[in-house]
Amino acid sequence: MNIQKLSIVIPAYNEGPTIHLILDKIKAVQLLNNIKKEVIIINDCSTDNTKDAILAYQAANTDLPIRFVEHEKNKGKGAALHTGIKEATGEYLIIQDADLEYDPEEYNDLLRPVLKGFADVVYGSRFMGSNPHRILFFWHTIGNKFLTFLSNMFTNLNLTDMETCYKLFKTEMIQGLSLKEQRFGFEPEVTAKVSRIPNIRIYEVGISYYGRTYDEGKKIGWKDGVRAIYCILKYGLFRAR
Repeated sequence: MNIQKLSIVIPAYNEGPTIHLILDKIKAVQLLNNIKKEVIIINDCSTDNTKDAILAYQAANTDLPIRFVEHEKNKGKGAALHTGIKEATGEYLIIQDADLEYDPEEYNDLLRPVLKGFADVVYGSRFMGSNPHRILFFWHTIGNKFLTFLSNMFTNLNLTDMETCYKLFKTEMIQGLSLKEQRFGFEPEVTAKVSRIPNIRIYEVGISYYGRTYDEGKKIGWKDGVRAIYCILKYGLFRAR
């Protein structure tokens, strides 16, 4: 598989103090086969200095192609991802959170199955392999595994981490999906809809995880877990389009 450019889609909400750190990591990583990077940042109407931080970084780092898109009102992570996916021009795209929970050095791990001609979609799993994982919340782990199990029941996949941020997609494929979920329901929805694409080849690789606590800025809560269950049933059991 010949890939000229990878689009890196970053939804951002109130990440002003730290977003430069993840951008530094993205800038530093050297992609396999000299693949070029396209960074697309969607500011989801942040109430802090996220916009100013992004624009300042963009002006000071012209060697990293950054496209800045702004929502005039807060719509949610899923909506920000919809915007970024539409804007992507690389042959493949990867989703990157604006925080420091995931390591861009591992982009190459997700790219390898694609470059070898095996995969169309690659998920980065926090629950497989020997990569480092920060020890945090027991019930979050149980919740993630339960949601993955429930999703697998209806998609007939054997994923270990459906809720992972790191998902690598063939761009024209994901742009062809009709995605509806505005918030954290994006994960089960996109997984259900991708699983129904004829002859789709989905791979999974182990990744690191440097999770945040709520005091450090983690935003997902129990209501998002309830919504995820609803979306699994809606798009999996009832196969909503």
